[in-house]
Amino acid sequence: MQLVVARIGRAHGIKGEVTVEVRTDEPELRLAPGAVLATEPATAGPLTIATGRVHSGRLLLRFEGVVDRTGAEALRNTLLIAEIDPEELPEGEDEYYDHQLMDLDVVTADGTEVGRITEISHLPSQDLFIVERPDGSEVMIPFVEEIVAEIDLEEQRAVITPPPGLIDDRAETASSRDDSADAAGDDSGDDRA
Repeated sequence: MQLVVARIGRAHGIKGEVTVEVRTDEPELRLAPGAVLATEPATAGPLTIATGRVHSGRLLLRFEGVVDRTGAEALRNTLLIAEIDPEELPEGEDEYYDHQLMDLDVVTADGTEVGRITEISHLPSQDLFIVERPDGSEVMIPFVEEIVAEIDLEEQRAVITPPPGLIDDRAETASSRDDSADAAGDDSGDDRA
Protein backbone atom coordinates (compact mmCIF):
# COMPACT_ATOMS: atom_id res chain seq x y z
CA MET A 1 0.00 0.00 0.00
CA GLN A 2 1.24 3.48 -0.81
CA LEU A 3 0.91 6.49 1.51
CA VAL A 4 1.79 10.12 0.83
CA VAL A 5 4.35 11.06 3.49
CA ALA A 6 5.43 14.54 2.36
CA ARG A 7 5.18 17.25 -0.28
CA ILE A 8 8.34 18.95 -1.51
CA GLY A 9 8.40 22.70 -1.03
CA ARG A 10 10.88 25.32 -2.18
CA ALA A 11 14.61 24.89 -2.64
CA HIS A 12 16.81 25.80 0.33
CA GLY A 13 20.28 27.09 -0.41
CA ILE A 14 22.38 26.14 -3.44
CA LYS A 15 23.35 22.53 -2.71
CA GLY A 16 20.09 20.77 -3.62
CA GLU A 17 18.23 20.80 -0.31
CA VAL A 18 14.45 21.24 -0.25
CA THR A 19 11.92 22.07 2.41
CA VAL A 20 9.19 19.48 2.89
CA GLU A 21 5.64 19.60 4.20
CA VAL A 22 5.54 16.49 6.36
CA ARG A 23 2.34 14.40 6.05
CA THR A 24 3.26 11.53 8.33
CA ASP A 25 3.37 11.13 12.09
CA GLU A 26 6.54 9.07 11.67
CA PRO A 27 8.98 11.28 9.72
CA GLU A 28 11.98 9.72 11.47
CA LEU A 29 10.95 6.37 9.96
CA ARG A 30 9.50 7.37 6.57
CA LEU A 31 11.88 10.24 5.70
CA ALA A 32 15.19 8.85 6.97
CA PRO A 33 18.39 8.87 4.91
CA GLY A 34 18.42 5.87 2.58
CA ALA A 35 14.62 5.75 2.21
CA VAL A 36 13.51 5.26 -1.40
CA LEU A 37 10.24 7.00 -2.16
CA ALA A 38 7.92 6.90 -5.14
CA THR A 39 6.69 10.25 -6.43
CA GLU A 40 3.64 11.93 -7.89
CA PRO A 41 4.20 12.78 -10.67
CA ALA A 42 5.93 9.44 -11.20
CA THR A 43 8.38 11.01 -13.69
CA ALA A 44 10.12 12.84 -10.81
CA GLY A 45 11.20 9.67 -9.04
CA PRO A 46 11.84 7.40 -7.42
CA LEU A 47 13.90 9.54 -5.04
CA THR A 48 16.40 8.30 -2.47
CA ILE A 49 16.93 10.52 0.58
CA ALA A 50 20.62 11.35 0.97
CA THR A 51 20.41 13.62 4.04
CA GLY A 52 17.83 15.15 6.30
CA ARG A 53 18.01 17.85 8.96
CA VAL A 54 15.81 20.32 10.80
CA HIS A 55 16.49 24.02 10.23
CA SER A 56 14.38 26.74 11.90
CA GLY A 57 11.64 24.21 12.65
CA ARG A 58 11.42 22.91 9.05
CA LEU A 59 12.59 19.56 7.74
CA LEU A 60 15.14 19.88 4.95
CA LEU A 61 15.93 16.91 2.69
CA ARG A 62 18.53 16.34 0.00
CA PHE A 63 18.10 13.56 -2.53
CA GLU A 64 20.74 11.48 -4.27
CA GLY A 65 21.51 12.99 -7.67
CA VAL A 66 20.09 16.43 -6.81
CA VAL A 67 23.15 18.61 -6.31
CA ASP A 68 22.06 22.18 -6.99
CA ARG A 69 19.24 24.68 -6.54
CA THR A 70 17.96 24.16 -10.10
CA GLY A 71 17.48 20.43 -9.51
CA ALA A 72 15.82 21.12 -6.16
CA GLU A 73 13.41 23.68 -7.66
CA ALA A 74 12.41 21.17 -10.35
CA LEU A 75 11.02 18.93 -7.58
CA ARG A 76 8.76 21.60 -6.06
CA ASN A 77 5.21 20.36 -5.25
CA THR A 78 6.18 16.71 -5.87
CA LEU A 79 4.46 14.28 -3.49
CA LEU A 80 6.66 11.70 -1.75
CA ILE A 81 5.04 8.28 -1.41
CA ALA A 82 6.16 5.44 0.87
CA GLU A 83 5.30 1.79 0.35
CA ILE A 84 4.01 0.25 3.59
CA ASP A 85 2.60 -3.10 4.64
CA PRO A 86 -1.21 -2.72 4.85
CA GLU A 87 -1.21 -4.71 8.10
CA GLU A 88 1.27 -2.32 9.72
CA LEU A 89 -0.21 -0.15 12.46
CA PRO A 90 1.06 3.20 13.81
CA GLU A 91 3.08 3.09 17.01
CA GLY A 92 0.68 5.22 19.09
CA GLU A 93 -2.46 3.66 20.59
CA ASP A 94 -4.82 6.36 19.29
CA GLU A 95 -3.13 6.87 15.91
CA TYR A 96 -4.47 5.66 12.58
CA TYR A 97 -3.43 5.63 8.96
CA ASP A 98 -5.85 7.25 6.54
CA HIS A 99 -6.60 3.93 4.84
CA GLN A 100 -7.83 2.52 8.18
CA LEU A 101 -10.35 5.34 8.57
CA MET A 102 -11.67 5.50 5.02
CA ASP A 103 -15.20 4.12 4.59
CA LEU A 104 -15.87 3.88 8.34
CA ASP A 105 -19.52 4.39 9.26
CA VAL A 106 -19.98 7.51 11.41
CA VAL A 107 -22.63 7.36 14.13
CA THR A 108 -23.50 9.49 17.14
CA ALA A 109 -23.17 8.11 20.67
CA ASP A 110 -26.90 7.24 20.67
CA GLY A 111 -26.48 5.21 17.45
CA THR A 112 -27.90 7.76 14.96
CA GLU A 113 -26.37 7.25 11.52
CA VAL A 114 -24.43 10.29 10.26
CA GLY A 115 -22.76 8.85 7.15
CA ARG A 116 -19.52 7.36 5.84
CA ILE A 117 -15.98 8.79 5.80
CA THR A 118 -15.05 9.43 2.16
CA GLU A 119 -12.00 11.65 2.63
CA ILE A 120 -9.59 12.86 5.29
CA SER A 121 -8.34 16.41 4.97
CA HIS A 122 -5.07 17.24 6.73
CA LEU A 123 -5.08 20.89 7.75
CA PRO A 124 -2.34 22.67 9.71
CA SER A 125 -4.48 22.96 12.86
CA GLN A 126 -6.30 19.62 12.76
CA ASP A 127 -7.51 16.81 10.55
CA LEU A 128 -11.08 16.68 9.21
CA PHE A 129 -13.26 13.75 8.28
CA ILE A 130 -15.27 14.46 5.14
CA VAL A 131 -18.43 12.43 5.72
CA GLU A 132 -20.98 11.64 3.01
CA ARG A 133 -24.45 11.64 4.48
CA PRO A 134 -27.18 9.23 3.32
CA ASP A 135 -28.82 12.05 1.30
CA GLY A 136 -25.57 12.64 -0.63
CA SER A 137 -24.59 15.86 1.16
CA GLU A 138 -21.29 16.17 2.98
CA VAL A 139 -20.41 17.26 6.49
CA MET A 140 -16.94 18.02 7.88
CA ILE A 141 -16.14 16.61 11.29
CA PRO A 142 -12.97 17.71 13.12
CA PHE A 143 -10.90 14.67 14.12
CA VAL A 144 -10.39 15.84 17.70
CA GLU A 145 -10.86 13.95 20.96
CA GLU A 146 -13.73 16.22 22.09
CA ILE A 147 -15.83 15.20 19.05
CA VAL A 148 -14.58 11.77 17.92
CA ALA A 149 -15.23 9.66 20.99
CA GLU A 150 -14.25 6.25 19.58
CA ILE A 151 -12.73 4.59 16.54
CA ASP A 152 -13.74 0.94 16.37
CA LEU A 153 -11.86 -0.72 13.51
CA GLU A 154 -13.40 -4.16 14.19
CA GLU A 155 -16.94 -2.76 13.88
CA GLN A 156 -15.82 -0.37 11.10
CA ARG A 157 -17.31 2.71 12.75
CA ALA A 158 -16.44 6.06 14.28
CA VAL A 159 -18.57 7.24 17.20
CA ILE A 160 -18.93 11.00 17.53
CA THR A 161 -20.36 13.38 20.13
CA PRO A 162 -20.95 16.46 17.97
CA PRO A 163 -21.69 19.86 19.45
CA PRO A 164 -25.04 21.42 18.45
CA GLY A 165 -25.00 22.66 14.87
CA LEU A 166 -22.11 20.53 13.61
CA ILE A 167 -24.20 17.92 11.82
CA ASP A 168 -27.65 19.55 11.94
CA ASP A 169 -29.17 22.99 11.63
CA ARG A 170 -30.46 23.12 15.18
CA ALA A 171 -27.62 25.11 16.70
CA GLU A 172 -28.22 26.38 20.20
CA THR A 173 -26.98 29.94 20.51
CA ALA A 174 -26.91 32.00 23.62
CA SER A 175 -25.56 35.51 23.71
CA SER A 176 -25.08 37.48 26.89
CA ARG A 177 -25.18 40.61 24.70
CA ASP A 178 -28.78 39.85 23.67
CA ASP A 179 -29.80 39.25 27.29
CA SER A 180 -28.22 42.50 28.49
CA ALA A 181 -29.80 44.46 25.61
CA ASP A 182 -33.23 43.10 26.57
CA ALA A 183 -32.64 43.97 30.19
CA ALA A 184 -31.50 47.49 29.26
CA GLY A 185 -34.57 47.92 27.06
CA ASP A 186 -36.87 46.95 29.92
CA ASP A 187 -35.35 49.50 32.28
CA SER A 188 -35.43 52.45 29.88
CA GLY A 189 -38.49 54.61 30.30
CA ASP A 190 -39.42 53.22 33.73
CA ASP A 191 -37.61 56.02 35.58
CA ARG A 192 -39.54 58.84 33.91
CA ALA A 193 -42.82 58.40 35.75
